[in-house]
Amino acid sequence: MKAVLFDLHGTLACVKNDVTETEISEHLFSKGYEVSPQQLRAAWTFVSFIDYPKYGYRNWRSYFSKIFWRLKVKVDKETLNTIVKLLESKPYQLYPDAAEAVINAKKNGFKTAVVTTIAYFQFKKAVQPIRNYFDLIMTGYEAGCDKTNPKMYRKVLEILSVKPEEAVVIGDNAPIDIVLPKRLGINAIFLDREGKNEECPQADAIINSLSEAVETIIRIFGKK
Repeated sequence: MKAVLFDLHGTLACVKNDVTETEISEHLFSKGYEVSPQQLRAAWTFVSFIDYPKYGYRNWRSYFSKIFWRLKVKVDKETLNTIVKLLESKPYQLYPDAAEAVINAKKNGFKTAVVTTIAYFQFKKAVQPIRNYFDLIMTGYEAGCDKTNPKMYRKVLEILSVKPEEAVVIGDNAPIDIVLPKRLGINAIFLDREGKNEECPQADAIINSLSEAVETIIRIFGKK
């Protein structure tokens, strides 16, 4: 084993009390823009999984401007500023065990990477304290696709110069973080942070904390 690939959302970091489509929709309606939560969700999803991988965005302003473009809605500057500030007020935060787990993996000789569709600007500040412990941060833009496309994992392996069987993914989304990697020959550990005892027969292991997941990898595959 040579590399540990970390999922981002739900594994390394999360957004506490994140801004919902309903909140933004209500604000838009109050300003005279009829954008329903479902419309907003559809456009947001399109930009996240199709536009961002193609073009990349460096901040919430350009990202949400694209969402409004998709909706064919022209909002005034003040309204856009309010939404941007609201989104910026709810940033990604590392889980308490994330930094120690990543540092532990790196210090034990493993190559490390973040693998996510999510735009880098959304979690850049969160991972900044441990940025130097990652060999690679792969988002939808660098991969040119969303994470459900095998191309993303293949590109990560290529850049890290490791074979599928020499890497292990740690993630909390079974279809994307476990089933897909396993089809590519990559090892995978399912992270069940909330202890829901979810079944994931494809996983090589089911662990309740990120620290435990990394310690398990080190114990089994760590360099002598």
